[in-house]
This record gives sequence, structure tokens and C-alpha cells, in this order.
Amino acid sequence: MADTAPRTVVRTLGRKASYVSSDGRPPGRRHPLVATAMVLPLATLLVVVFGGWEAVVTQASSVGVMLGR
Repeated sequence: MADTAPRTVVRTLGRKASYVSSDGRPPGRRHPLVATAMVLPLATLLVVVFGGWEAVVTQASSVGVMLGR
């Protein structure tokens, strides 16, 4: 238990050092449209391969029935 404090300090210092990238922006932040453009091809592939569209329609209709529509 006594060995956890030094490791925590090292991890915290490492996080601070890697926080600023070369252009000054924090890592891991991107525009929502860029994130959407990255995800849509994979999402489309998964829908086609696994027949996800039917599952989405089924879930949406179930929610509609629960809401009384």
C-alpha cells in the first residue's frame, strides 16, 4: 500500500507533460463532424453485415409502443 503514492505522482506528472501537443491543443479533442465522419463508414458496414437496421426499427417501434404512440 505504501508503494502507490510514488507511482501516482509519476503518472500525474506524465499526464501533465503529455497534455499539450505540438499545436497547443489538448489531445483527444476533435470536432464533432470529424468524429462523425470517422464513425459513419464503420457504422454503415456493421449495419449491412449484421442486419442492424431491422434491430433499430424494432427497438424504435418498441419505444413508441411504450410511449403510447
